[in-house]
Amino acid sequence: MESYVERLPQPGLARVVRTVWILRTGETPYVQRNLPTGGVEIHLPVGGSPQLVGPLTGPEIEIVPPRTTIVGVRFRPGTPPSLPTTLDDLVDQRVDLADLWAAEVDGLVDRTAGSRTPERALEVLEAHLLGRLRRAAGPDPLVGAAVDALMPWRRVGITSLAADLALSSSQLRRRCLHSVGVGPKVLQRTLRFQGFLALAQAGTVATGRRGRDGTAGLAIDTGYADQAHLSRECLQLTGLTPRLLLGGSIDRYACGHEHSASYRPFLAARRRAAPRG
Repeated sequence: MESYVERLPQPGLARVVRTVWILRTGETPYVQRNLPTGGVEIHLPVGGSPQLVGPLTGPEIEIVPPRTTIVGVRFRPGTPPSLPTTLDDLVDQRVDLADLWAAEVDGLVDRTAGSRTPERALEVLEAHLLGRLRRAAGPDPLVGAAVDALMPWRRVGITSLAADLALSSSQLRRRCLHSVGVGPKVLQRTLRFQGFLALAQAGTVATGRRGRDGTAGLAIDTGYADQAHLSRECLQLTGLTPRLLLGGSIDRYACGHEHSASYRPFLAARRRAAPRG
């Protein structure tokens, strides 16, 4: 049986990593639909070659072989691991990690392959990333501030955001391209959709306009003009309609995976942005 489990990262990685996960496949190949999250991911098949999945602007369909275990790390937008290139060179690409990190990947592969359990292999990967994080320069703080401001509950305009950060619009775009891979407008659309998925994952009751419940209400709560607006962007970002993606229900995904750890930052940001009575 295929299984997927995710959890929050080790505390030392929390400021750059959104979640870590383990995927196990059964006796048949598994079709994985990877969606845009605003960040990059590292996928390390235990006993195989790790890959970096660059920033996605649409769905990436991956066929995972039978009897495969993959440990993975999903980074926050604007906080990628140190790389020899900017992220706009890696958009919608899957790259062998050895091409980016050279010989150090061999030791990482050997240590994870020698782990007794997938959980231990994931801990080895996290420890390796923590060591790299301590040696690397920190992420661009202005991009971090932009990511926070572009969360779906903020309703901020790109021009006003640039002014708030004392940047021109072109400077903000260039810095986002380098550290996120996409411009601020594309990132805002991605984060808005991730916010919708966070509400759906949590089984949140909509608080939209009167008479707008279910998916339509959640769309309005997240910042979409209406359900049609959500449907267009869902199709572009995932290749599926909201109904197909959610499996016909706003409290689960068609993939059957539980993603509460991944969407916790979005729900926390929503609570912080809520007006106080």
